[in-house]
Amino acid sequence: MAQEKELNKRYYAQSEQQILKEFGTSEKGLSNAQAEAALKKYGPNALEQAKKRTLFQRFFDQFKDFMIIVLLVAAIISGVVAHEWADAMLILAVVIINAIFGVFQESKAEEAIDALREMSTPEAHVRRNGNMETISSPDLVPGDIVLLEAGDIVPADLRLIEAASLKIEEAALTGESVPVEKDIATLKDENIAIGDRHNMAYMNSNVTYGRGVGVVVGTGMNTEVGRIAGMINSAEETTTPLQANLNSLGKTITWLILAIAAIIFIIGVLNNHNNLPMGELVIEMLLTAISLAVAAIPEGLPAIVTIILALGTTRMARRQSLVRKLPAVETLGSTDIVASDKTGTLTQNKMTVEKVYRHGKLEPASAPISETDNTLRVMTFSNDTKIQNDGNLVGDPTETALIQYGFDHDYQVADELVKEPRVAEVPFDSERKLMSTIHALPNGKFYVAVKGAPDELLKRVTQIEANVDDVRPITDADRQEILKQNKGMATQALRVLAMAYKVIDAVPEKLDSATVENDLIFAGLIGMIDPERPEAAQAVADAKKAGIRPLMITGDHQDTAEAIAGRLGIIKPGDDDAVITGAELDQMSDEEFAKKVKQYSVYARVSPEHKVRIVKAWQDKGKVVAMTGDGVNDAPALKSADIGIGMGITGTEVSKSASDMVLADDNFATIIVAVEEGRKVFANIQKSIQYLLSANLGEVLTLFFMTLMGWDILVPVQLLWINLATDTFPAIALGVEPTEPGIMNRKPRGRKANFLSGGVASSIIYQGILEGALTLGVYAWAINFPVHTSYNEIHADALTMAYATLALIQLFHAFNVKSIHQSLFKIHPFANRAFNIGIALSTVMVALTIVVPGFNKLFHVTELNLSQWGTVLGAGILMVVIVEIVKFVQRKMGRQ
Repeated sequence: MAQEKELNKRYYAQSEQQILKEFGTSEKGLSNAQAEAALKKYGPNALEQAKKRTLFQRFFDQFKDFMIIVLLVAAIISGVVAHEWADAMLILAVVIINAIFGVFQESKAEEAIDALREMSTPEAHVRRNGNMETISSPDLVPGDIVLLEAGDIVPADLRLIEAASLKIEEAALTGESVPVEKDIATLKDENIAIGDRHNMAYMNSNVTYGRGVGVVVGTGMNTEVGRIAGMINSAEETTTPLQANLNSLGKTITWLILAIAAIIFIIGVLNNHNNLPMGELVIEMLLTAISLAVAAIPEGLPAIVTIILALGTTRMARRQSLVRKLPAVETLGSTDIVASDKTGTLTQNKMTVEKVYRHGKLEPASAPISETDNTLRVMTFSNDTKIQNDGNLVGDPTETALIQYGFDHDYQVADELVKEPRVAEVPFDSERKLMSTIHALPNGKFYVAVKGAPDELLKRVTQIEANVDDVRPITDADRQEILKQNKGMATQALRVLAMAYKVIDAVPEKLDSATVENDLIFAGLIGMIDPERPEAAQAVADAKKAGIRPLMITGDHQDTAEAIAGRLGIIKPGDDDAVITGAELDQMSDEEFAKKVKQYSVYARVSPEHKVRIVKAWQDKGKVVAMTGDGVNDAPALKSADIGIGMGITGTEVSKSASDMVLADDNFATIIVAVEEGRKVFANIQKSIQYLLSANLGEVLTLFFMTLMGWDILVPVQLLWINLATDTFPAIALGVEPTEPGIMNRKPRGRKANFLSGGVASSIIYQGILEGALTLGVYAWAINFPVHTSYNEIHADALTMAYATLALIQLFHAFNVKSIHQSLFKIHPFANRAFNIGIALSTVMVALTIVVPGFNKLFHVTELNLSQWGTVLGAGILMVVIVEIVKFVQRKMGRQ
């Protein structure tokens, strides 16, 4: 890129003359010829669009999952080798449906760069050829002179050369809630955080007050926002714990299948019970091994997991959590770290008066105050907030907070300003840090209202209002007490303003600080802060109870961040060792930071790169990291985290598009609700996997020993129908099981845990063996206690009973897996209506193949009498009884 060489230049450390000379411009601006040349050199002032993935590419990506590959191989073998085309088509249908689900859920996953581009301001006011012109923002070039005023969106990165009471709100870029006062002084330090670069204005920030002029020093991808866009574009997609678990599970199952199929093939060839010719024997045993593979592969697992996740997203949407990517549902349940932005996430992103010091007393903002109180009058009179007809306030957040304080105390601000209108003013400037307004009183005199920095205002105070009607000369003791109160509020991260007034006979001819801001009467102090959300402290406590560590990551000042974190319980008040700034972090190597990362819970004054570094450091510790945020500056970390959580109300489109999940109510507490839902989803997926794999293991063992003993074996169509009938509905229904008690009192399972942990693997093994043993037992019973006398009829009945037992025993077993260790009768077995319906449907599907005339030949089965059905049902009941006994023993041994 032509401008790439200037990406890291520190323009804030260069003087106005150096900037103008470097870009070949002047205060009159560029000429049209210069602008055209620069546009060709640097390109348009627009963000590069990320390369779009086509619908086909997104669809094809769904087939890269290892389990999906296994299913495709099984389909090919079933169709081409075994000529079981019905089986092959069914498997392919499952795979394609799963892929469609995935594409549908992730179709908007790459919108972050588009959102950034849409944020660009459409117009800019510039000086060209010595004249003021309005041009399209993409036509801006380095060297252009841009004019700013309140209400403008900064169109590019600017080095300011004029600033009159200029304040710019940069929360979306820096995370700092208070607008930054700007000036044009050259900064000496060459390593200054973005939020402290007072002589710079950055693209897409908002001018809230005053006016200014700046030289364009960066456009398009060479702006701070452009740099973030590049980070988003290059951020690696992380593999979620769910995806990792499913991939690992798929590989494990595949190798087991191959090993068992090979063993059965070899045993069958060596035994040759039917004395077949070698060629015919090899083909028969190959088909047998393929049948085993069809039985062993849980064809519906990917689709069932997808459906359970989709049902989870629906439930979470009802609880204000909007999921953009399916795996995010489960990932939340494994979260170890929640790295949260402060402004707008843990706090309300709204300056609010919290404390008032007047008449020698420090009171909460809720304390009553008289409408004649001078502290109240000054804060609402010396104020440029616009009160709209609908009651909304427009202006600097600090000033709107003062007006809102008046509203909260039923002070009719607009009416009072009509009675005592403003007739003159001395505007705020950053050097004297004061603002004064003069108001006409009904008695012909004038009221001077002055607000500003306490230390500056005290220099101009000669009297103090000790009480409503008691004004006396101010003493040194009074000054010391005021400064003490100022310091006390400041240490609590409150922004403090002082209020003073006086009454004069006439408006001075010359309006300046010397003539207006003197002989003032001190009225009071106001302490303001962007307060924490009311529910945030409890959410932090709930997170800690659930074993989740909350972190605060913010661009705000260290004192403010530390105070809010202490109030929320993220750190203990005064725990300085748990707080680190971005500048301090820059001094650390990755190795040193890795050693100390567990020490820090609050990160202040950080940049986007810091946020990504923090997320990566915890991920390198094996932790599952969730990152919340609402600003442009949060987007790279949101994308790098295991799960990015955007804010739906205050969040920028950039942060939402980079997120896996969006909080519709911007409520930090909703994250804890979502974590509970995520843990529930994982537990239910685990139940479904336990059910499916134990059932399939039962099928594998049944075929294995049937082959070993030379018995007739279940044919592929029977196995596939069993899988279709008994896998689908119960497994999906298990996905909507109610939350088990105490799920939020457990520690996060972490990245290393998988679907087979927590006793699931051992349960799958013994329950699969039990299913196979009971099925083989029923087969043996039918052979030894036949209803018919014909050899063919005896074996046909035995095979039918084995088929019915293997199917129905799985449906009985579905009740067992409602809990790994708890008794079936303790968890209300029929509480889940969807589960009851699923079991009923599956039972009907199995029964139809046996009792409906005409199906017998299709499924190679015979009709069974009542005694034979009784034996089948007895095996199913025995499955429940034996598992209940094992669970009882496990609980006595301390396994919960």
